[in-house]
Amino acid sequence: MNDFRIPLGTWVDGFIEYITDTFGFLFDIIRAVFDGAFEVVAFLLVAPPFWVIIVIAAALAYATRGWKFAVGSVVGLALIVGVDQWENAMDTLALVLVASLLAIAISVPLGILAAKSAAASSIIRPVLDFMQTMPAFVYLIPALILFRVGVVPGIVATIIFAMAPGVRLTELGIRGVDKEVVEAGQAFGASPWRILRQIQLPLAMPTIMAGINQVIMLSLSMVVIAGMVGAGGLGAQVVASLNRIDVALGFEAGLAVVILAIFLDRLTAALGTGDTPLGRFLEARKRGRQQALAA
Repeated sequence: MNDFRIPLGTWVDGFIEYITDTFGFLFDIIRAVFDGAFEVVAFLLVAPPFWVIIVIAAALAYATRGWKFAVGSVVGLALIVGVDQWENAMDTLALVLVASLLAIAISVPLGILAAKSAAASSIIRPVLDFMQTMPAFVYLIPALILFRVGVVPGIVATIIFAMAPGVRLTELGIRGVDKEVVEAGQAFGASPWRILRQIQLPLAMPTIMAGINQVIMLSLSMVVIAGMVGAGGLGAQVVASLNRIDVALGFEAGLAVVILAIFLDRLTAALGTGDTPLGRFLEARKRGRQQALAA
C-alpha cells in the first residue's frame, strides 16, 4: 500500500507537453498578441511626460469623485515620481490594464451565460472554485512552459486568477433583476437580446461594476508574482528587494503599488455607483435644455 501512488502530476505534465508540441504555433500567436498589447499600452503611459499622465488621472478623478480625490491622486502620483518608480509603476499599470480588460472581456459574457443557463452555471461554478483556490504560483508553471519568460506568463496567470469575481458578480447581478420588470419587457414583445441590453444589464450594472472592481484589484495583487517570471514593473522591484534584503526599495515599490491600487479602486467604485460629478453636471444640463424647450 505504501508503494501505491496516483501519478496525477505525471499525467498533467504529459498533457502540457502534448499541447505544447501540438499547439505551439497557437501559443506563439497568443504570446505575440498579448505582448504587443502590453507594449502599446506601456508606450502610451511611459512616452508622455509624467505630468501629462498625472493631469489626465486628476481629470478622471475630478470627474468621478470630485476635487478631493483629484488632489489626492496628484499627491499620490507625484510621490511615485519622487521615489523614482514612475516608469515601473506605468509598466505595472499597463500590465494590470491589459490583463483586466482581457479578464473582463471573458468574465462578463461567461457571467451572462451562467445567468441565462442553469446547466452552464453548474459547469462554470466548480471551475471558478478551482481557479480561486489553486495557489497563484501554480498557474505560472504551465504559463512559463507555454509562453516563456516575460510579461505574457504574468498576464495569463493574472487573467486566470482575477476573472472569477467578474463571472460570479455578473451572474448575481443579472439573476437579481426583478422578474416582473423582465416579464413586462416580454409582454411588450421585446426580444431576449433587447431585454438583456436595455433592462437586465442596466439594472445589474452596479453589481457588474463591483465585479469589475474586484477583477482590477486581484490583477494588481498579482504584480509581485508576475515580477518573478520577468514581467518587470513594480513586481520586479519587490522581488529584487527580497533578494537583496533591501528594505528601502521594497517600501518604495510597495508604496507605489498601494497608491495605484487606491486610485483604481476609488475610480472604478465611483463608476459603479453612477453618481459622479460629471454625471450630475450632464444631468443638470439635460434638465436645463428640457426646461428651455418647455418654455
